[in-house]
Formats: sequence, C-alpha cells, structure tokens
Amino acid sequence: MVFSSLLFLFCFLPLVLAAYYLCPRGGRNFILFVFSLVFYAWGEPVYVVLMLFSTLVDYVHGLLVRRALDRGKRTLAKLVVASSAIINLGLLGFFKYADFLIGTLNAAFGLSLAQMNLPLPIGISFYTFQTMSYTIDVYRGDAPVQRNIISFGAYVAMFPQLIAGPIVRYQDVAEKLTFRRENLPQFLLGVERFLRGLFKKVLIANNVGMLWDTVYAASSWSVLSAWLGVFAFAFQIYFDFSGYSDMAIGLGHMFGFDFPENFDHPYVSKSISEFWRRWHITLGTWFREYVYIPLGGNRKGMAKTLRNMAIVWLCTGLWHGASWNFVLWGAYFGVIIIVERLFLGKLLERLPGFLRHLYTLFLIGVSWVIFSFENLGKIGGYLGAMFGGAPLVDRSGLYSLVNYLPLLVLFGICATPLASKLMERLRAAGTAGRCALGLLYAAALFCSLSYLVDATYNPFLYFRF
Repeated sequence: MVFSSLLFLFCFLPLVLAAYYLCPRGGRNFILFVFSLVFYAWGEPVYVVLMLFSTLVDYVHGLLVRRALDRGKRTLAKLVVASSAIINLGLLGFFKYADFLIGTLNAAFGLSLAQMNLPLPIGISFYTFQTMSYTIDVYRGDAPVQRNIISFGAYVAMFPQLIAGPIVRYQDVAEKLTFRRENLPQFLLGVERFLRGLFKKVLIANNVGMLWDTVYAASSWSVLSAWLGVFAFAFQIYFDFSGYSDMAIGLGHMFGFDFPENFDHPYVSKSISEFWRRWHITLGTWFREYVYIPLGGNRKGMAKTLRNMAIVWLCTGLWHGASWNFVLWGAYFGVIIIVERLFLGKLLERLPGFLRHLYTLFLIGVSWVIFSFENLGKIGGYLGAMFGGAPLVDRSGLYSLVNYLPLLVLFGICATPLASKLMERLRAAGTAGRCALGLLYAAALFCSLSYLVDATYNPFLYFRF
C-alpha cells in the first residue's frame, strides 16, 4: 500500500484517523501500532514477523542496557549495544546483501554457489536503523528507555515513516510517544503538507518518470536523449522521495508528531558537500551520529578524518543498494567531498555563484547515471553518449524535447524555494491569501485524484531500499 493510492486515501487513512480520534488518549499508541501492522502486512504479510522480531530485539536490549547502566556495569551495557548492532546488521545483511556477496564470490573465484533470491523486506533499511539507534541512544543517555512495548512498537512500525523514512531517531519522538496533544492547527498543517507531497509525487514525479523510463529502456542514446534522461531522473527521484517525505511528515502532524525534515531544496546547492546537507537529511544525520562521530569524526587529525569520511560514504552507497553501482556511487561522492574538504571547497568560494551551481548540478547529474544502472557497462555507455560519443540528436530525443521541455522548466522552478516562498506569502496575506492557498491545494488534490483514477504508473523509487 502506498500513500498515493486510492485504497490508502479513501479507505485506510479515514479508518485509522477515525479509530485514532475516537479512542481515548491512553489507547492511541495501540491504534497506531495495530493499523501500522496492517499497513505493512498489506504488502509484506510474511515479513511483518521480521519487523516484529526486530522490534522485540531492541525493546529487550534497551531494557538490558538501562538495567546495566543503573547497576554501574558500563562494560556490560556496551556488550548489549554490540549485541543489538550484530543482530540488526546481521538481519539487514542477510536479507539485503547475501545474494550480492554470493554473486561477488562466484565472479571473483569462479564458484557456482546458488543464490537465495530472497525478496527484500520493504523498509528494512529504514526501520533497522531506527531500532538500532534507540538502543544506542539509551546507552548514551540521549533518550529514556521505553518500558511500554506497545509504545515502542508504535515508534518502530508507525506507518507514516515506516516504508521510506524520514529516519526518525527515538530521541526525536520519545516525549511525543507519551505526552502529545493533538490540535486542529497542527492537523490542518499536516493535511496541507500531505497534499503538497501528493502533488509532487503524482503530478511531477510520475509524469517525468515516464520520460526517464523511455530513455532508460533504449538500447542506445543520442547526446540530447541522454541529457534529457538525466534531467528527467533527477526530477523524478527528488520529487518522488521528497514527496513521500512530505506526505510522511504531514501524516505525522495529523497524529500529533513532528518528524524531522528530510529535504531542503538540494538542487540549489553550490557544492556537493552542501547538496548532502540538503538531500536525505535524516540519513546523513544518522551516519554522522552513529558512524562518523564514534569513529572519531574530525577530532583525530586529517588522515583519520578522511578515513572516517571514506567509510561513511562507502556505507552510504551500500545502504542504498546491494550492487556495485551503489558502491561506486558512494565512492564517487566520497571522493568529491574529500577533495572539497582538502582544497576544492576554498577554490569554489572564489567563483561566481552560478558557476558553483553549474559545477554541482553537473556532478549530481553524473551521479544519477551511476545510481540508475546496475550494469557498469551501461553506465559507461550512457556517460559516453552524454559527452559526445553518440549522435548529437535523434528522432526520439527531439520528440521528447518538444513534449517535455515546458514541463522540465516548470519542474526546475518547483525544485527551488520559490514555490515555498509563494505559499508563505499567501498564508501571510490574510483571509484572501489563505483562501487562494486553499483553492490552490484543492486544485492540486483534484488533479492528483484525476490522475490516480486513470493511471497505472505509480511507483515509489525508495521502496527498494
């Protein structure tokens, strides 16, 4: 079940909202927990058991860590944290990376080990990081232990952010799990944010995604079609993922939670380092707090700082997928950010802003090619077409340019802060402005629903991670 489906919008969401607000406050976490299990089981009826097991593991580990700390046994508490990490990463590694490892061993040593062909449990990369961070936060004293297993289960399984984030650390919602006061302004803010995400997902990401699918499926590309494909995928993945995050944050508001922001107009960045401060913010925060800083961060000299950065970026690449193109993608960004850290960042500061912006967009475009193709040969072929190793134009590229250029320009504007600033001005313009904003959202909802009624194309790209 996805947020942008008619089943979710007209069946699941009204039911869970009605049950939630009709239930006394003391039972609302239970309602969230039960409906979240139904939401997950709708697409993964078997793997809901795996998620429950992961939930139970860290619920127990959190209690054990707290007990050990209360008794002054810090070494024992560290061992419990290590146990949590081993179990969580073991489950993630088995289901996500086992076949990748087997395939790599077969290719490297001429073996013929049979692959397991396990389907990837939806959202496992997200909820594994959440449960693991809970135990670590309890050990560090950054979050209180949760003794109510239903409340902890609601945190892990909470359907708004279960499938594709934002990655919500326990310390971010610990207080709200126990003491939250839902109110109408927050609920309406959530509705507004959800509609914004629905618009981005359905009317932008889905439409531009069809252009990318056409380019991706081609056996060869002209320079024009290759660059059109890069723009199309850049817009699709941004509006798809940020649209999902907007819907998740909006749903969180409807239930009284404030989830962390996940995107901040990343395509306006003027360096790759800035881009990653604006893109998938909660993932970057997680790796900084639980990998980079524990390794020493930037506190132990430049050599170890660069080592720590390299480890984080290789992990970031692998987190996104179990194939060599994701390893290459992580290494690509890692090298660029290290070079920016060493000297390039200072050189960039001397350049005009538009040149820094072009530099960043160019490197991001190359990165999306690496991200998109698992076949390394296709990556080379596509990049070759982008940089002149193919005819300049072809019939398909010209057709796509004529049909999609106005939309690509419009989507580029939507990727900047201009749209957000316009909505803020309307909101601050009194009754007339708020009415205009309401009509704007009503029109977006009508167009989105009209599209969903007829459309069969409605993927979420980050479900596979």
